[in-house]
Amino acid sequence: MPSSSVCWGIEIGAGAIKAVKLEVDDKRVTLLDYALIDHPKVLSSPDVDANDVLRVSLGALVSQYDLSRASIAVSVPGDASFARFAKLPPVEPKKVPDIVKFEAMQQIPFPLEQVEWDYQTFVSPDSPDVEVGIFAITKERIASRLQLLTDVGITPDFVTLSPIAVFNALAYDLEFTEQSPGTIIVDVGTRSTDLVVAEAGRVWVRTFPIGGHQFTESLVNAFKITYAKAEKLKREAEESSSARQVFQAMRPVFTDLGQDIQRSIGYYQSLHKDAKLTRLIGVGSTFLLPGLRKYLKQQLALDVYRIEQFKRMNVDGIKDEARSKLFADHSIKFGTAYGLAIQGLGMNTISCNLMPVETIRESMWKGKVKWFGLAAGVAAAAGSAMFIRPTLDYFAKTSRTPGAQINQAVNEASRLKQDATAAGVIGGATADLRAANMVALLDKRDIYAHLVKDLGEMLTDANKKEPIPSVQPPAGSKSTVPPQPIPTFTVKSYKTEYSGSAGGAADPNAAPAPAADGTATPGGPHITCELEVTTIQPDTTAAQRVVINTLTKWLKEHTKRPSVPYVLRVDDRPWQQSEVVSLSPDKPGETTPSPGVEPPPARGGRGAPGPGDDPRLRTERRRSAQPDEPAPQVVIVGGGRTTGGTDSGNSGAGAGDVNSLAPTEALKPPMPRTGQAVTFKITWRADLAPPDAEADPAAADKADKKDATAPRTTKGSS
Repeated sequence: MPSSSVCWGIEIGAGAIKAVKLEVDDKRVTLLDYALIDHPKVLSSPDVDANDVLRVSLGALVSQYDLSRASIAVSVPGDASFARFAKLPPVEPKKVPDIVKFEAMQQIPFPLEQVEWDYQTFVSPDSPDVEVGIFAITKERIASRLQLLTDVGITPDFVTLSPIAVFNALAYDLEFTEQSPGTIIVDVGTRSTDLVVAEAGRVWVRTFPIGGHQFTESLVNAFKITYAKAEKLKREAEESSSARQVFQAMRPVFTDLGQDIQRSIGYYQSLHKDAKLTRLIGVGSTFLLPGLRKYLKQQLALDVYRIEQFKRMNVDGIKDEARSKLFADHSIKFGTAYGLAIQGLGMNTISCNLMPVETIRESMWKGKVKWFGLAAGVAAAAGSAMFIRPTLDYFAKTSRTPGAQINQAVNEASRLKQDATAAGVIGGATADLRAANMVALLDKRDIYAHLVKDLGEMLTDANKKEPIPSVQPPAGSKSTVPPQPIPTFTVKSYKTEYSGSAGGAADPNAAPAPAADGTATPGGPHITCELEVTTIQPDTTAAQRVVINTLTKWLKEHTKRPSVPYVLRVDDRPWQQSEVVSLSPDKPGETTPSPGVEPPPARGGRGAPGPGDDPRLRTERRRSAQPDEPAPQVVIVGGGRTTGGTDSGNSGAGAGDVNSLAPTEALKPPMPRTGQAVTFKITWRADLAPPDAEADPAAADKADKKDATAPRTTKGSS
């Protein structure tokens, strides 16, 4: 079983395999072993099968070094993966994973189901902004790399990006904090360069395709030699007699590298105006080229350093002095491997693991199989021990003959049982609970008063938010009657239906059982409310806006209240438009009273004719009404009070105020003769709380308080 205190960090580079084996003890790491295996041919060489070369090198690693009993962390190149960064909007911490997933869908140029991805958030102490780094690789590429490792017997526990591993190495070794100077880490590899900006608690990564391969290609083209000879000439350029010509041939690549680094820095500074970058640290074997550090210092006007040794790594674990000195001479090449081992030991700054979840589960299962066998053996032994004693007791009991008194008692019991069976007093009985349930209905009789009170408060709020101008007397009229106010809504019906469960109506013969936790539950008793209202607006779009901004909004904002014995359950769109009536008068600006309403009396006390006598009133129904449609009404199904007034300790409109706030058709005042009368059906549910929750309103909030925060899930694989 891999040890959590020992880890192999393995970088599979294009030029060589670099690996370090670290052990952690009291937050200090010790180098136990390392490997530096050059490939037979550089992977960037022409006509080279990369997989064949890697199998040879990985086979040498497995055969020469003991990789067992330790965790394994490997890297994928920066140019084979994705690193994207974005600022998050200000949201609650529990909503960050959903926002990050949305950002990942926008930033990653592949569908999420085709990639393995992870993320890390960054917070600067001097800024309220929260930034996120999203790291991903296609499932095809990660599967190919894992298959290559499996073929040689390596099963990694961690897979991360090379630039992230390099950052973790230097963040640990140089002890980065929010107060550390702005640092640019440049890892010049064989085929690409990883640039990492670490500044003020945040990280930014970019990879561009310039590396040691481009330097070698420039020598191939300049001197017309083979790739292998050019690679050797590049490594020995400083001792070569043609050093001047060699560096002259590589000069264009130096220029391209400096310009790409400068462009990357400029882009980062355009995103972060307050950025203060003061130093550049170089890692990677290509950074050993003579003159590269001096050239970058002149071009970038920054302090340029090169990793010579690792400060916080104890190398006393290497007993061979020659090997210890060799590692010190090549420390610049082990930056990525160092960071991988640091992550495997759990001492990393950025947590990025792109291992597929299925592979992790399979690996964990294989590690537990042998323990299952051992547990089965222990269980069998314990079962045998438990079985032997009862068996002995059984045979001891059956070998004895019962006494006469025992037989007499058994016979008497059998006779009494037969008599009871014949008399019909033995057997199950079904309790008739209908009477008990009818009495129990009175326990919630005050709930209907609350429901009607809710209706009054909804309509009061609607009249305040969306008032309709009052009806003015016709032009030239001498009426002294003041302008008639028009309510925002006219109530056509208000219906409720009680149900004992989420599936339908209550069973009349089932015993009532309140919720065990003292809170209203969606699956428990509830009342379904259906409100049908009409509003007069210029068009249906305006009518829908009014319904959303008033009634729907009120329901969603008042789902749970301390003094109300239920919790409202409201859908995202609880309303449904059911009917549209177009008002089309012959004379602009003239109004016609609604059916069944006495119009305002004219001066002198004479009444105007009703709408039934007005031949000018014409309506156009887009959805046909039923010919014998019953008169609109407010209906409360299931009992309860419907009289006016408010409960003790509560304020707002009661049942008696409903007609004044939004009268039914029979009491409706004059309405405008223009626009449209749009009817909506609005449905919601009132989940009833048990008696304990009503006595203690704070109990209804316990479940929500438990979910105030959500744990951060960093794994984003689909």
